[in-house]
Amino acid sequence: MDKVDYKKDFKDLYLPKQQPVIRNIPAINFIMIEGNGDPNGEAFAQATAAIYALSYAVRMSYKSKDVPKNYYDYTVFPLEGVWDLVDKTLPATVKSNLKYQLMIRQPDFLTAELFDRFLSETKKKKPNPFLDKARFIPINEGLCCQMLHKGSYDDEPSSFIIMSHYCEENGYKRLSKTHREIYLSDPRKVEADKRKTVLRFQVQATEK
Repeated sequence: MDKVDYKKDFKDLYLPKQQPVIRNIPAINFIMIEGNGDPNGEAFAQATAAIYALSYAVRMSYKSKDVPKNYYDYTVFPLEGVWDLVDKTLPATVKSNLKYQLMIRQPDFLTAELFDRFLSETKKKKPNPFLDKARFIPINEGLCCQMLHKGSYDDEPSSFIIMSHYCEENGYKRLSKTHREIYLSDPRKVEADKRKTVLRFQVQATEK
């Protein structure tokens, strides 16, 4: 089996253009950690590190004595975040009020049993308090609107306005203020105005 690369094999989900589109997102398995607070804080950084540590443990398991059944070579998927507000009365600009679910998509061969194994191994090799919060779960987003946002995270509202107008003009309505971000750029290495982020929110078709 050829190496699975999300940039080639899942382009419609991870490499959209800078115009909104409607996509039906299939059920996907993730390793996820929930938290809240300012994403510029230490807790967010630790949660991110925990997810990456687990994901790379799965990726590199072909080197272990007990290689997972049906293992195949693949590129680790990008970090994703589903964002909401703790206090719905406050604006999204209050970063200490943010609530998030951080996650990375996992390969098809990962099972709940294997996840427990990798979690145990990672706790021993790379201790991190947020590993205790890690879960392996399927998520089925269903019908969504998405587009590529280029630039600072703080400028995302302009792209959400474009997405909302597109939905209104094409017979769709947004289901909630919750949204997903898929980080295609490493903020430690890429300047804010050059970052690429997939923005996505769930929609439903309006009655005609």
